[in-house]
Amino acid sequence: MSLQGPIVVVGDQLYPELVAALGEAGAFPVVETPWGNASVAIAQIEPAAVVLNEPNGHPKSEMLALARAIEDANGPHMPVIARIKPGEAPAVATALPIAMDAPVSRVVARLVSASRVRTLHAAALRRADAFAAEIQDMPTLPTTDPLEDATVMVLGRGGSYPDLAVAVGERVGLIGALSIETAARYLNERDVDGVMLGDGFGPRMVEAFLTVIAEDARFRDLPIAVLAGVPITIDRAQLPNLEQMKGEPNDVVERMLPLVRIHAFATRLQRLLAAIEAKGMLDPQSGLFTIAAFLRDLQRALEEARECGGTLSLARFSFAKDLDRRANLDAARLVSRLVRKADFACHASDASILVAFSGTTLRSAHVVARRIASVLKHTMVRTDDGQGRIAPSVTLACLKSNDTIESLLGRVSEPVAVAAE
Repeated sequence: MSLQGPIVVVGDQLYPELVAALGEAGAFPVVETPWGNASVAIAQIEPAAVVLNEPNGHPKSEMLALARAIEDANGPHMPVIARIKPGEAPAVATALPIAMDAPVSRVVARLVSASRVRTLHAAALRRADAFAAEIQDMPTLPTTDPLEDATVMVLGRGGSYPDLAVAVGERVGLIGALSIETAARYLNERDVDGVMLGDGFGPRMVEAFLTVIAEDARFRDLPIAVLAGVPITIDRAQLPNLEQMKGEPNDVVERMLPLVRIHAFATRLQRLLAAIEAKGMLDPQSGLFTIAAFLRDLQRALEEARECGGTLSLARFSFAKDLDRRANLDAARLVSRLVRKADFACHASDASILVAFSGTTLRSAHVVARRIASVLKHTMVRTDDGQGRIAPSVTLACLKSNDTIESLLGRVSEPVAVAAE
């Protein structure tokens, strides 16, 4: 992917090497502006992206004006890269940090990665407009901070692992992995918005893990923090959001959060696009059917089963009442990956998950439900207090000759534990 223009480069000095690299990557025009004029330039030019050079040390009024101009920008997401010195934090909270002395090729690579999110956002806005007349309840993006939906995986088996896991768990959803093999499995099974690779692994294991990620296009934009050394054999051009970090766990997590935030935002956009393409039948937060779409499909499945003499089974997965919203949504997203193509599910208003098994007897539905419950139990941990794993209670019911939707749903209202495999 090439860069699109215009791009505004903010700094009180000239940066010819950076400007030339941006131009070679396709950006046009590339406009340089001093800090004192930055907010005005952004408001007038409406750039596709902004690069901030040494944003700290300038008057607070300039920082506030700049942040306001970025926030007020119209159109799709506008990436902001902040080139900062060690120990500094971006002056704009949403800016993606990168070391001031990082090669300009790394700056361009990170900007290209962030620009893919802008393209994704533009596609979502365009399709929402195109289908506005066809979709009665148009799915919309949540207005909350994407970090509320973010999940970060922490790998490690050394002394830093507990503190790193605690630091991550206090800010975002946490997935813990004590081995490279487990981490690789979670990457394929879960929505992961960042990886923190702690100590306890040899150079060859780190190299193998990073190589697998770099070779898979699904993970090319994944933020990765390596607390040990990055093997020199790793092609950093394929991992634009790879960072080697040192310091206290809380500091490391804080430096990674802007990268995690934009990845979580991209994940939101992907779910929104899927919901729009499904003509509003999918919930953009869980990836499952909306409640209304689920009830409509359940009614059709019930009528079809009666006409053809088929079978229909229903399962409700219920969770502890004190389970936090993030973990509950994460469970729903995991179920969206587990349900079979012929089945359909929704995230109910009481935070339970309903799954309808078309053409499935009660015995067969019991087997499938046990497998889903087993994956939830062995994959997820509570993110609010870390006390144990999430073990859903499951109730099953099979369609009877005199059933209505209300009576079928009523028979799965009281959860009864189904043993997970």
